[in-house]
Amino acid sequence: MNDWLALYRAQFKTTIAGQLQDRGALVIWLLGLVLEPTIYLVVWSTVARSQGGEVDGFTAGDFAAYFLAVMMINHATFTWIMWEFEYRVRQGQLSPLLLRPVHPIHRDIADNATYKLLTLPVVLAVAALLALAFRPSFAPVPWSVLAFVPALVMAFAVRFGLEWTLAMTGFWTTRVTALNQIYYVAFLFLSGQAVPLALLPDPVRLAATLLPFRWFLAFPVELALGWLTPGQTLIGFASQAAWLAIILASLRLVWRRGVRQYSAVGA
Repeated sequence: MNDWLALYRAQFKTTIAGQLQDRGALVIWLLGLVLEPTIYLVVWSTVARSQGGEVDGFTAGDFAAYFLAVMMINHATFTWIMWEFEYRVRQGQLSPLLLRPVHPIHRDIADNATYKLLTLPVVLAVAALLALAFRPSFAPVPWSVLAFVPALVMAFAVRFGLEWTLAMTGFWTTRVTALNQIYYVAFLFLSGQAVPLALLPDPVRLAATLLPFRWFLAFPVELALGWLTPGQTLIGFASQAAWLAIILASLRLVWRRGVRQYSAVGA
């Protein structure tokens, strides 16, 4: 345990130094994370007001609460590995990582967590300003707030594992942009990022329930807002656990085969 703590502590220090040196990229990523849910918030709040105050039972305050929660939870769970892994393979950046005595995924987890800790104060400040402007309707219950914490941890684990597994497509092809774009479109609608799942047609909601997208965004959002019953919450935890088991097994299998396939394309 002490060795793992030392490993992550060293990686945190390295990542912080790198992030502070590359402030431009830090700001650009942060703007994207904040602007997208803000746009959805403004659009859906405006639609609700123009429809007499609500859309299928969602008031402007409900939309404000939902998209503020989306902003915070998406910040906690997002990764960039699907866009970066291809370059590691093509440019040979993965080679020195393979010489280390630990799996490269630990480096990515530490990098991801460090970035989020650095940017969290800004995200919280933006969320507070938007809450003052749009007056969200929050009504969480104590048990759902407690259940939200493990749900968020599981959501991060499922999303990180899934995107790391899909990123390893870069072992077999040097261009994964098309796959990334397909994944992003599916995520946008099936995770509840662009619109609450309750407003989508039944077939789309069913697809969101069967696929992993709902469980790493919409589920923790709805739980944080107190929109779920205890029974629905248990189903959510079971779905997260099932998907995490599938994804971890897939990650292990794809990694073993991918490393055997790997050859650096660039210098």
